Amino acid sequence: MLDLRAGQVTSLREAPLDVLIIGGGINGAGVLRDLSLRAQHTGANLRVGLVEQKHFASGTSGKNSQLIHGGLRYLKYLQFRLVRESLRERSTLRRIAPHFVRPLPFLLPLYGWRSRITYGSGLWLYDFLTGREGIGKHRIVTKEELADIEPALSLEELVSAAVFYDCGIPSARFVVENILDAVDRGAIAVNYLRAENWRRDASNRWLVSCKDELSGEVFDILARKIVDARGAWSGEELRLVRGSHIVLPRLGASEHAIAHFETDGRIVFLIPWGSNNDLTLVGTTDEDHQGSPDDVRISAKERDYLLGVVRKLFPSQTGARPISSFSSLRPLVRGHSTSATSASRGHKIWNSDDGVLHIAGGKYTTYRLMSEEASDLVCGEIAPELRTLHLTEHAPLAATKRDTGEAMEQHLGDYLFVTTYLGYEQRWNEASLRPIAEALGRKRNWGDARVSAEVNAIIEESERVGA
Repeated sequence: MLDLRAGQVTSLREAPLDVLIIGGGINGAGVLRDLSLRAQHTGANLRVGLVEQKHFASGTSGKNSQLIHGGLRYLKYLQFRLVRESLRERSTLRRIAPHFVRPLPFLLPLYGWRSRITYGSGLWLYDFLTGREGIGKHRIVTKEELADIEPALSLEELVSAAVFYDCGIPSARFVVENILDAVDRGAIAVNYLRAENWRRDASNRWLVSCKDELSGEVFDILARKIVDARGAWSGEELRLVRGSHIVLPRLGASEHAIAHFETDGRIVFLIPWGSNNDLTLVGTTDEDHQGSPDDVRISAKERDYLLGVVRKLFPSQTGARPISSFSSLRPLVRGHSTSATSASRGHKIWNSDDGVLHIAGGKYTTYRLMSEEASDLVCGEIAPELRTLHLTEHAPLAATKRDTGEAMEQHLGDYLFVTTYLGYEQRWNEASLRPIAEALGRKRNWGDARVSAEVNAIIEESERVGA
């Protein structure tokens, strides 16, 4: 089988790049695709590359709530522009990638008349900001109707409920598809390639020292422009907020997700989930993270908090035990808020004094718009004729049908936690993991020792995060 990654490494080293993007999350992937579309459309000789220190989407972009949404809770903080922008992008992504971005109905239980008035008004405003781009207007359902929809849901102090709509998405796979689409258009992307440092050479080009995490080889890449899309790993003065999720056996009876507002303003989603739709994804939390971005895991406090919400909404689930969990860091632009929950999800894109373009903050939902803005700035410097060429709003993002390995999975975990989310769907042991590892190994030419090492790595990681 052709090793796509090996060919990409060769291309990366052949000649200087015009743009090197560092970071393979959704923002880096979005910029790569945007620039490759502009170059392909005009026939411009623009060499664009991306490097990622681990697998694409293995960080924040793959470990979120798996939603494309307007951000209903941001209305409470009067962030109307962010909500409107997010709702417009939700509509755009539904149009260009309907096979990934799928409408999802939500139930919002309204406990007490204050909630009925507050959140009922918020949903009216949500519909208004959506305009004609909506999936459907919200509606109020009675206590009796809610009991028919979700019979196990707590009715204590319930006044009524609302049904509204947002969208679900396999967020990690969507990042990979953006990257593969860009590669198909002539871009270069390599995972497990760490950019360790960079400096200007005598010709004022960037000389980026990279280490291949698979072979151990160190080599330099030349580039005219660097885009720093590393997020929590950027080293910039960002506010790192940890969001954690747990996966439980299926809770609800209907296909509705549940949105629950806690008294502190946090919103927790309980989303039907899994390859067989027999699980529930519960999250997220908002906790300031003081440690390394390489060590992010759910805390006992966060786990108890999420289980507390589950038991409040579904009193029969007193013994619910997580099957798995995942956590990631939101790299937010620092502001004046003391609360991680109310911290702004607005974005910032700027050139630092050394000429590196940085992308910070924002929401997964608005990645395309952020990528377009970043690409405009890049082109303004190195390809002015492409600066106003905006194509991603209308260019369909087709699902590629690639064999395992052509998505550049290098480890069993890449397949289990990025290409699919199977890794979160059960408690794994050697007997259940080995057949999958052997199947992947046959395509990657792994020997028995490598297969065993891959299996052991998954088991050790599950034990580390307490899955």
